[in-house]
Amino acid sequence: MSKNEIVNENAPMLPALLKDLVIAMVIAGAVLYFIRPTIVKQTSMQSTMNPNDYLIMYRQAYRSKAPKRGDIIIFKSNLPDEEGKDKLLIKRVIGLPGDEIQIKNQKVYINGKKYKENYLKDGYTTGEGTWNVPEGHYFVMGDNRAHSIDSRAWGYVGFENIRGRIALKE
Repeated sequence: MSKNEIVNENAPMLPALLKDLVIAMVIAGAVLYFIRPTIVKQTSMQSTMNPNDYLIMYRQAYRSKAPKRGDIIIFKSNLPDEEGKDKLLIKRVIGLPGDEIQIKNQKVYINGKKYKENYLKDGYTTGEGTWNVPEGHYFVMGDNRAHSIDSRAWGYVGFENIRGRIALKE
């Protein structure tokens, strides 16, 4: 067998391999358009989520509908990360546009009604105050209320800053 025969024999494999790579890249791009894997780094969502939990964020969750109370979202904050960029945070939606959120006696009230929260790590909410959620914004809090920096400290999350909803936790 000569060298030319070996080269000619393997030549059809290169276009097929290139085609497979292009198809794989298109599929990966399409998947990443809809979802984004991420890892929990903080403790503010304990016990629902713990550091190093693996999550899948559904990026298109709010393309045609608004977040609902109780959704766990990832959003861009004004807090800087290690590289100086706006930090992505994970929190639970508590207040919707137009809601009045009140915290008193370690309980959360929404529009004057006590809000039942079975997912809280310690069963209570620290701090006190009243917030009126503006249109196009959301009031968010971590499930580990004693160790969460959230809307109680820095205000509301604008809809435009929401990157997606947590769809899966491993």
